[in-house]
Amino acid sequence: MNWFTARIIYRIVTGKGEHAPQFDEQLRLIRARDKASAFEKASRLGHKEQDSFSNHKGETVEWRFVGVAELTHLGTLTDGAELTSSITEPTDAHLYTRYVHERQHAIGAGFLSLNMRSIDN
Repeated sequence: MNWFTARIIYRIVTGKGEHAPQFDEQLRLIRARDKASAFEKASRLGHKEQDSFSNHKGETVEWRFVGVAELTHLGTLTDGAELTSSITEPTDAHLYTRYVHERQHAIGAGFLSLNMRSIDN
């Protein structure tokens, strides 16, 4: 079996859809025999996970499957393997770096609080 990532796209429509277009892009891990099987599996997953529900205003919110926009063979999964990459060109490098450091700190603090709770118990 092989591992793939599939970028599955949903369109989110609320009420009559009279709002700015909104899409959810999900990167999913797919295990399949080959690329064709992975594509079929990702498509079935996309259709299966379409949803509709009422929001707090009583409006119907629909998640409509649009399609599989990307399918990438990962090969062998190893610790630290790169799954995706993107290049960012922020207008302010200092602010972007500070943002990354703040996110890193928040993530680390979350683990620290988890560790402290297990010590307290």
